[in-house]
Amino acid sequence: MTTSSVGRASGQPKQDGRKPASRSAPARLATPTDLSPEQVRAVTEAVNPIIADAIALYMKTKNFHWHVSGVHFRDFHLLFDEQADQLFASVDPLAERVRKLGGTTLRSVGHVARLQTIADDEEDYVSPAEMVRRLLADNRHMAERQRAAIDVCSANHDEATGNLLQEIIDETERRIWFLYEVSQGGE
Repeated sequence: MTTSSVGRASGQPKQDGRKPASRSAPARLATPTDLSPEQVRAVTEAVNPIIADAIALYMKTKNFHWHVSGVHFRDFHLLFDEQADQLFASVDPLAERVRKLGGTTLRSVGHVARLQTIADDEEDYVSPAEMVRRLLADNRHMAERQRAAIDVCSANHDEATGNLLQEIIDETERRIWFLYEVSQGGE
């Protein structure tokens, strides 16, 4: 085994500085399953970015919750808080699902940053209407990614993870519905 393959097997960065998106679980973490290693890898690679996006969108939603202002402050403040709680509540069941299959899941904020497809939002000021617009777009993106992951789960005979994702997508669609409706009234 070469030094580079040993480094990669232990989670060290590739030559370009990025860690691999997923790797086989160390023997002590390889939970027994009737799914093949390829099926576990496919599901893990589909679910871990969804977990990363949930964490990223949670943080963005909390950011907007903390920094909203204006005539609809109370409504948006409470709505964003409720939606952030929903996002946060999805993380642990998904991560535990990956572990039940014998896969590995997110280990750090850096790992989240490498896998997330939801853009960070660090602007000093965002209008309430723009907050709603951005959260609506991000939740729609999440729904698309969740549907794609459900397809991966089905193709790999992992109905349990697919069913969990179906419950989570229902919550995502509820967030989309609420954000869409509040976007219709303007500021």
